[in-house]
Amino acid sequence: MTRFQKSRILAVFMLLLSLALSCQGAETFRFPDVEFLRVPPDVQMSPLEAAASDDWQRLKNNSPNFGYTQDTVWFRFEVPANPEVDLLELAYSQLDQVTFYLIESGELVDTVITGDRYPFTQRPILNRHFLFPFSPGITENRQILLKIRTGGTLQAPLALWNTQAFFEHASVEEQLHAVYYGILISVIFFNLFVFLSLREPLYLFYVLSTLGYLLLISNINGTAYQLIWPESPEIQNRAMLFTVPLAVIFTLLFSRSFLKLKQTAPNLNRIVLGFITVNAAITIVTGFIDYSSAIRITVAMAIPSTLLLTAIGPLQWARGNPQAGYYTIAWGALSLGSAITAANKYGLLPNNFITTYGMEIGSTFEAMLLALALAARIYQERHEKVVAREAELKAMAARRSAELKLIESALHNSLTGLPNRTNFEMQVNDLVHQAPDTRHGIVVIHFNNLQSVTKTLGHQNSDLILELASKNLNAIASQVPGIISLGKHNGRSFSVASLDSETLACVVDANTTELAPRAVVRALEAIRSPVDYLGMHIPLNAQLGVAVSPVHGTDATSLIRKASIAEGSDRAHDRGIAYYKPSIDSYSASRLTMVSELQKALVNNELALNLQPKLDLRTGRITGMEALIRWPAREQPAPADQIITLAEQTGLIKPLTRWVLEQSLELRNRLLERGQLLDLSVNISPNNLREPDFPVFVKRLMGAHLQHKGAIIFEVTETSMMQDPVNALKALNSLADAGIPMSIDDFGSGYSSLSYIKQLPASEIKIDRSLITDLATREEDRVIVQTTINMCHSLGYLVVAEGVENEATAAILKEMGCDMIQGYLLSPPLPFEQMLTWLTQRQDTITKQYAPDNIR
Repeated sequence: MTRFQKSRILAVFMLLLSLALSCQGAETFRFPDVEFLRVPPDVQMSPLEAAASDDWQRLKNNSPNFGYTQDTVWFRFEVPANPEVDLLELAYSQLDQVTFYLIESGELVDTVITGDRYPFTQRPILNRHFLFPFSPGITENRQILLKIRTGGTLQAPLALWNTQAFFEHASVEEQLHAVYYGILISVIFFNLFVFLSLREPLYLFYVLSTLGYLLLISNINGTAYQLIWPESPEIQNRAMLFTVPLAVIFTLLFSRSFLKLKQTAPNLNRIVLGFITVNAAITIVTGFIDYSSAIRITVAMAIPSTLLLTAIGPLQWARGNPQAGYYTIAWGALSLGSAITAANKYGLLPNNFITTYGMEIGSTFEAMLLALALAARIYQERHEKVVAREAELKAMAARRSAELKLIESALHNSLTGLPNRTNFEMQVNDLVHQAPDTRHGIVVIHFNNLQSVTKTLGHQNSDLILELASKNLNAIASQVPGIISLGKHNGRSFSVASLDSETLACVVDANTTELAPRAVVRALEAIRSPVDYLGMHIPLNAQLGVAVSPVHGTDATSLIRKASIAEGSDRAHDRGIAYYKPSIDSYSASRLTMVSELQKALVNNELALNLQPKLDLRTGRITGMEALIRWPAREQPAPADQIITLAEQTGLIKPLTRWVLEQSLELRNRLLERGQLLDLSVNISPNNLREPDFPVFVKRLMGAHLQHKGAIIFEVTETSMMQDPVNALKALNSLADAGIPMSIDDFGSGYSSLSYIKQLPASEIKIDRSLITDLATREEDRVIVQTTINMCHSLGYLVVAEGVENEATAAILKEMGCDMIQGYLLSPPLPFEQMLTWLTQRQDTITKQYAPDNIR
């Protein structure tokens, strides 16, 4: 609390004290002896009858309090023979009916009827108290009678005044009330503003609680009737019944929220909720019962509620609740004042300034102290929020630091410390997206010999070698022109990342790197050099693959995949480095789609066999056909080589070859039906030769079609046999024993030895098209082909030349003694029906053209 706030509060207290003292010290005239007469409610009596009654009793003071009673009470006293006395004040506003009688010399000279049951404007003097003026006199034979009847507590604080002196006194008292109301209204609006700003129910409960006390007190002292509803005595009669319980309810709600009873004292919280429920029920019930019973019930419940409000403060204070200190003092003052006022209404305490204004005094202290408490609460909550926020920020900073460390750890290889795959992919993606038109080269470096090293030296040594190799490679890469840094970590700069335990990667500006080929060569030689470890030179056989954006891809995943494909290519194996080419990529997404489509095509019989004729140059006749696979139902045409390669890589070659054999037998059946007695050649994959059950399948199939025995020729490429020569030879011998003719396809394209060829159970050699295409123009090709034909004939093989596309080539081959030709000179591969048409239309012409003279 600031010094300025303290001075303001002190000034308010001094003002209230001075006003109260001036009000208390105002002089009234000495009141004569007063007598009273209590008459049962069912007894009616005129003023003269009342005056003549013998039941009058003497009052002990001039401020009687009869509590809640249904009786009619008469008061009688002599008017002092003082010319300055001209006004009677009845200083209690909660009376239903008050009748004033002035009697002189035994005769009734004036009558005034007023009370809360009558409009405020009918009062002789418009004041919150009942004022009865009379003419001053000096005679002593004057008497005043007051008849009072009410449903609530019956009090009659009487005073005789000089009119001018009264209003001077009343002015001071009204100022006191104005200050009091001003304090409460200020507190109400201040806390309402706080509630609208913070939206905390606590401040709304306090606003409603203070407003309830303001209405209650203004109703008790008559100010509300005078200022708010002067023409509505019905509202005035019922206002007290609602303001008391509502003030208590909102006060209980405020106390429950202010002291946080739900969290700190659950049992006490349930008691408070019980009192709130009872007061709410009383508020409803009082609307249906008579006023006298209702006001007694209302006040009767207000007293224990007030005592509860007084008790919960010290209980919570003793438990260490920091807000309970303010609350105990504030609500102690209010509760004490309210209890004094309630006891006064019940007639337990006499009328005086303290008992009359106890609630005002207590509520003033309460409003100001709780305003300070709420201000302190706001400060405390703000301070706690600042402290909590600081703690939260520190925790967030610590958590952020820990998260950054975890992220750094998650983005780096635990063994080498290099950025890992995730880190590398993120940086590559950023580079590509920030400069999409820049050529970035993604270089993948794979240690092919690391597994052998691990098996030889063990994992521990292998890890140390990998760590050493990573440091060396990082240093080498950092010197390459165009290298792009991959950041720093733990004081190290990185130019290389770790993709897995055997593969590293880096990224370069391809345009810059290509301008320094010598530096690239030096770096490549350094990378492929053995690693020095414990006196040993450990060869890791590094191979590099390169993919360049945006040509080969625009994201890290695609670029790394394609660089890895290039690294695994034969070119990388031979030269140490290779660039990605689509032709070497058999792992594309389109390939996966094509695999699925090929499976469906086999199931749905969507493939087909086209036929290409073979011409016997010795007779000029078509003696055979080669069955070549086609995929006519596919939207994008797929070459036969692509279909076969895909089937071999995915395991579909087994069902595909079986389908081709079955279809070939069906085609030859149809050829025989058309009178075409031709052999049919079928390509066999080396994968089929490695199948243990393949010879058995072929024997069973051919055994079911004996009419084709010796007419179905299996073509096996020279290169494929050399992949597994022992097993290939074994499978071919088994097939030859079953009567299957063999042909060696693409002869001259591989590196097979003549000794191995001699062992094959083949009857036919097909010279590869690479030797035939330029036969007419290349002398060296003619020498090779002629030598091949002579050699094959000497070994007992028939010779077929593939890829014959012009007459000059055919003439040369015929002159060389080649047995048969095949190629587009005769016909491209055609579907069955078209091939039959071709045979019908062209066979005689071709026979005449190529048949020897003695046959023509």
